[in-house]
Amino acid sequence: MPQNPQTPESAGQVSDAVRGNWVDHTAPAWSRPYLRLSRADRPIGTWLLLLPCWWGLALAILHDGQPRLADLWIFIACGLGAWLMRGAGCTWNDITDRGIDGSVERTRSRPIPSGQVSVKQAAAYMALQALIALAILLTFNRAAIVMGIISLLPVAIYPFAKRFTWWPQVFLGLAFNWGALLAWVAHSGSLHPAAVVLYLCGIAWTLFYDTIYAHQDKEDDALIGVKSTARLFADHTPQWLKRFLVLGVVLMSVAVLLAMAGRDGSPFAVLLALLGPWAFGAHMVWQLRQLDTEDHAICLRLFRANRDAGLIPLLFFAGAAFV
Repeated sequence: MPQNPQTPESAGQVSDAVRGNWVDHTAPAWSRPYLRLSRADRPIGTWLLLLPCWWGLALAILHDGQPRLADLWIFIACGLGAWLMRGAGCTWNDITDRGIDGSVERTRSRPIPSGQVSVKQAAAYMALQALIALAILLTFNRAAIVMGIISLLPVAIYPFAKRFTWWPQVFLGLAFNWGALLAWVAHSGSLHPAAVVLYLCGIAWTLFYDTIYAHQDKEDDALIGVKSTARLFADHTPQWLKRFLVLGVVLMSVAVLLAMAGRDGSPFAVLLALLGPWAFGAHMVWQLRQLDTEDHAICLRLFRANRDAGLIPLLFFAGAAFV
């Protein structure tokens, strides 16, 4: 009698992983549970952590008009650091949420609740990722190193936020967009109001995309008492997402103007940079038109589409740097 095909859970795969990903198909078997803890099979989170870093670096360069060879290392280091710190943060999240994840359909196949990795093994892996990220951070200037260390506070708090507030996405935004501040400081050595406004823009964007993402879990979350903006907004989600969209576009536009104010150069460069936020907003408008909060597949697809939304303004910022 032919055997039933193996399910993602029985193969050790995580239910919402990208199908055909390299972790499940080419990584050594012993490494797969750890790579799944890092969400290496779901790269969108790394992109969402990385893109504000690149925004901050690009606007810092537009601000002083002084691109340097060291910026290439900041660009690369942000990519490496985003992968590592996203992995460490997700491992921490899975350790703290191990009791909750086993009760949620989408997350019960994760390595800890499914028994692929013990809590002690996960903690050791988290420490390893964080130490490698620290080594990269230490190549930056002193101010950026301090900024990087401070970022651990919102990372540590975020997994607990859904237990005490209906707005855990705010805490995710605080953690995920810190790179906008850090990368600016890594380039310039000091903070600037434009970086702070860009950081606030990133938080609004996080509220937008993570509310969409949270609609996948709202039924399970309601049963176990976990809070989220998806549950809070319910049928009013589209109206709230429009507010976050407008806020994100306005804040990014203000950040661009603050960064480029008083700079000698072509007015066309300012105009080109300002097109970035509006193109960013146009992508989010497209997402809203596609959104069906009752369709989990659509919510996941739109959440992943935010990689492209975040890349769009970066392309305009880069173009403005060459004008």
